[in-house]
Amino acid sequence: MFFSVRDLELKKAQFDVSVEPGAIDFLDAKLKQVGPVTAQGSAEFVNHSVGDIQMRGHLKARMEAECDRCLEPAQFDVENNLDILFKPESEIEDGEEAELGEDDSEIAFYDGNGVLLEEVLREQIVLALPIKVVCKEDCLGLCPVCGENWNLKECECERKPVDARWSALEEL
Repeated sequence: MFFSVRDLELKKAQFDVSVEPGAIDFLDAKLKQVGPVTAQGSAEFVNHSVGDIQMRGHLKARMEAECDRCLEPAQFDVENNLDILFKPESEIEDGEEAELGEDDSEIAFYDGNGVLLEEVLREQIVLALPIKVVCKEDCLGLCPVCGENWNLKECECERKPVDARWSALEEL
């Protein structure tokens, strides 16, 4: 769904979409969408002299990625509120870098005649991904010697004691 600057100058646009898996390219072969991405909200032209577009709404998605401990597929839900102010890239002079302050984390830039909703959804889903993806909370991970998945089978590898210099980290 494309939000054209011309259309938004005339009236506020509402959206209520369900995007099927495969329609959004997440640019990462290990990250997959396993259920529809649903998004509801609105987009409107807020500063006619500059060309700012305000987008507000909510999105939900079911995603799959490799577990960070055992490398098996792990599914998880992503949910995020949208409140983004899009500014035209023409506001940035050639060669100049845009410096964003602490309060500017919800500012994005658009190039051309408007904003493509699928690009916004991809960006917002990637930003809302968990820092650590695990298949289950008590995932045992992989053996550092042979690579056996400890969730499936206990291996016979000898476990070396931890270097005492690292013991202070165990208390964290």
